[in-house]
Amino acid sequence: MATALHSYVVRYDSGFAPNPFFDYCTLATCKPKIRAAAKVGDWILGSGSTSADPGQAGRLVYAMRVEEVLSWDQYSADPRFIRKRPFRRGSRKLTCGDNIYFRKSPTAPWQQRDSFHSYSDGSIDAKHLGIDTGVDRVLVSQQYLYLGGEGPAIPDIRDARGRPLCKIGIGHSKFQDPQLIDSFVAWLHSLRMTGFKGVPYEWLSLRPKESYGD
Repeated sequence: MATALHSYVVRYDSGFAPNPFFDYCTLATCKPKIRAAAKVGDWILGSGSTSADPGQAGRLVYAMRVEEVLSWDQYSADPRFIRKRPFRRGSRKLTCGDNIYFRKSPTAPWQQRDSFHSYSDGSIDAKHLGIDTGVDRVLVSQQYLYLGGEGPAIPDIRDARGRPLCKIGIGHSKFQDPQLIDSFVAWLHSLRMTGFKGVPYEWLSLRPKESYGD
């Protein structure tokens, strides 16, 4: 049984945050409060946003069970995640890389790879850098399901206080109700899918699936 479940709306479902590619789902940027609070064993649930499409609200974008928590120094240096370093001229998967911060030593200033959180000319966006590295925790999982813009409606599961599992609006909801968590996990397992199984919502109108690349 998970310790907690953190539920929020994925406002920008681009493949960057979360990044579900190359056999690992990672939440490395944005959502500093969730990254600060989540522990190994916790579940993260991201649902669709009305700002993208009213029809996406309440739909499953992704769910991951936190299996590792790494520092940015660890994440940047880990050979498992080299492919998550962004390559802006590469495939859509490579463009979305979230392994974007590194430094020469623990006391050196952070550097930012050209990414979704850089300026258009590739220069450092200090605001994003401050938010992202302000919480020096990257959440990592191989126990996940990512459906992006192709996920089903999340069932109306509520905790003992009547709070719905699916978050509405900004911020996030944290649940520690065992019955709610068990019900959600049972529903998730009933989908009989794991890993990267659907493309980000923002990709759907861009180009055919066969051109997404590795």
